[in-house]
Amino acid sequence: MEKLSPGILKTKQHFEILDGLRGVAALAVVTFHFMEIAYTDYSQDFIGHGFLAVDFFFCLSGFVIAYAYDDRIGKMGIKEFFKSRLIRLHPLVVFGAVLGLITFLFDPFGGHPEAYSLGKLGLIFLSSILLIPYPVMEDRYFNLFGLNAPAWSLFWEYIANIVYALVLCRLAKRYLVPIAIIAGIILCMVGYQAGNLLGGWSGGTFWHGGARVLYSFTAGLIVYRFNLIIKNKLGFIGISILLFLAFIMPFSKWNWLSEPFVILFYFPLIVSLGAGATLSGGLKKICNFFGNISYPLYMTHYAVLWMFGNYYAANKPDTTHLTLIIIAALIVLPAFAYFVMQVYDIPLRSYLTKKRK
Repeated sequence: MEKLSPGILKTKQHFEILDGLRGVAALAVVTFHFMEIAYTDYSQDFIGHGFLAVDFFFCLSGFVIAYAYDDRIGKMGIKEFFKSRLIRLHPLVVFGAVLGLITFLFDPFGGHPEAYSLGKLGLIFLSSILLIPYPVMEDRYFNLFGLNAPAWSLFWEYIANIVYALVLCRLAKRYLVPIAIIAGIILCMVGYQAGNLLGGWSGGTFWHGGARVLYSFTAGLIVYRFNLIIKNKLGFIGISILLFLAFIMPFSKWNWLSEPFVILFYFPLIVSLGAGATLSGGLKKICNFFGNISYPLYMTHYAVLWMFGNYYAANKPDTTHLTLIIIAALIVLPAFAYFVMQVYDIPLRSYLTKKRK
């Protein structure tokens, strides 16, 4: 086999504001997950649309994958592309599953590990580390991945990466538009039938996740390939505010209209603005930090969420205590994510990359 040149494997420079926006979205989805436990009526939740952060992730992923690989996947080959993506994503998939198993077995606030046989728990764990949907945990609302709920979006991210490598990377850009139109129609149909676009995480809403990733990933590809990058002076703060507005828009009977609008048009616009904005020097480190911890935070925070859910059910903390818990979590969980990144994720990815080369 011909050796790959270091240039082909080298990671391209990041769009730093997009990295920062990924961190903002990750913090929003963590906040949303805490709030939805306390406020099951999303109309009473100030960040009731925080789940749309996942659709922003998908759109951003389409843009970044196209930017990073469109001009070199032909040289590196599909096999090496898959190796790159596995090295980048899978260490935290495994870590999230292990952390989820530990907290499930030793949750100080409750849970029912005794309800599962050793064999069944082994299958649940194995499916988690292999990213195979297995929605069998009734006490966890039949999540596709009961030990680490957010892994459902990683499953669809993997599917999008596979389709990209096999089809989309060599597809002429003009064909992306009809794909996006068809995907957008499917997304609107899902939103209308379900009343919202919250699904995808459970066995009963499995295909909703497919509809969400199909449109948003394609839209991200379109933004890059058609060079729909809007030069602007909004900066990281301005675009972060615009992004956050999508997460705090009212949750209402009109979700079937407002949510598709945000996904179909608003998030691609945010990606276009983020790619075209300039970054002031003082915010560069913040954007880099947010970008670096976004994925570790997303893949490690839900272990605490299950424990918080059991704590909340038993103690029903008042608004003051709930606020303090969430503020503390938004400090501790990013710090833990940074620790996991430094001690586990970066060293393991570096080792695997060296072995690969």
